[in-house]
Amino acid sequence: MSVGLSSGVERILEDAVEAGTVPGAVFVLTEPDGDAIHATAGTLRVDATTPVTASTMFRLMSMTKALASVAALQLIEQGRISLDQEVVAVIPEFGELQVLEGFDGEQPRLRAPRRQPTIQHLLTHTAGHGYGFANELLLRYHEATGIPDPMSGLRAGLRMPLIADPGTEWNYGINTDWLGQVVEAVSGQDLAAYLGEHVFGPLGMTDTTFSPSEEQRSRMMALHTRTPDGGLTLMDLDVPVAEPEFWPAGHGAHGTASDYARFMAALLGGGQLDGERILEPGTVEMMFTDHLAGARLPEVMKSAMPELSNDVPTAPFAQGFGLGLHVFTEDLPGMRHAGSGDWAGLCNCYYWIDPASGIAGAFLTQLLPFYDARIVETALAVEQAVYAEL
Repeated sequence: MSVGLSSGVERILEDAVEAGTVPGAVFVLTEPDGDAIHATAGTLRVDATTPVTASTMFRLMSMTKALASVAALQLIEQGRISLDQEVVAVIPEFGELQVLEGFDGEQPRLRAPRRQPTIQHLLTHTAGHGYGFANELLLRYHEATGIPDPMSGLRAGLRMPLIADPGTEWNYGINTDWLGQVVEAVSGQDLAAYLGEHVFGPLGMTDTTFSPSEEQRSRMMALHTRTPDGGLTLMDLDVPVAEPEFWPAGHGAHGTASDYARFMAALLGGGQLDGERILEPGTVEMMFTDHLAGARLPEVMKSAMPELSNDVPTAPFAQGFGLGLHVFTEDLPGMRHAGSGDWAGLCNCYYWIDPASGIAGAFLTQLLPFYDARIVETALAVEQAVYAEL
């Protein structure tokens, strides 16, 4: 490929392992032809010696969102749904969701939304949904009502109320989980089967799955957490849930860096890889275009559950949200360019796709809470090293 990985990238990863920043990590870089190269360091567990490799399995968590969004965009291309279509027209029970305004004592105060969310609202996280770990009001609602968190894998968790009127605010939440329900209702397939047939299969993503086999689990990097003194220890947490009641489009996939590189390469290639087309070029262009229409990203995405996520600040650059991923609308000095898309996964996995430069990269490890400062610093250093070679 025209862009390589210098020994500096390997050294950044090795230094991160030696410093106890990560137990191990993979960085993968790809171009539109799918010619990916990897840098790896460390082990699958802090208490073992099995090395991280290009075939190591990871909990992709919210990196699943882009995969499911492509599924919905395929159905839009086919004319089976449309961006401005109300979700309730596809899933009637969606119309029962109300807006949580607050509490009167211990009683939730709910009202009907001022408009019904559309498919585009789900794709851009402006439908009014939230996450309990990122919203104190929803966390209190979980505690007051006993309704499970959607991360539990229970279908009842999808019945959480909205926290804003559709189209008025950007809020990180279960929008994409509902988008997955739309894909299932329209296609007649469950989400795992649909993605397997229409995305994973065509792109040769043989290790991407919602239900890892025993062999794939043997290659899974263990989940870790940061100790109070800054060290690393193993974490016993079933994330995502092994046998959920529904396939979570927002966080349910597992896979390898190699597989995700093929997905990113297809988007770099205008929706095509190795002669297999998953989206039309115009749809990919729309995907990487800001669609917030006045709804602003928060300056800080506050955490309501510090054990799962730290506060996440918004970078001081022009940006917005496309159809299934975050987009920057200006260049980042020494890094990605305007028109780039990106997102992350809860276990400190990060990716970016830069159509202007023709490269995409993903940094994967497995540690909670999300947005660990030392890991973010490492991922940014890797990206800067890559662009220094361009």
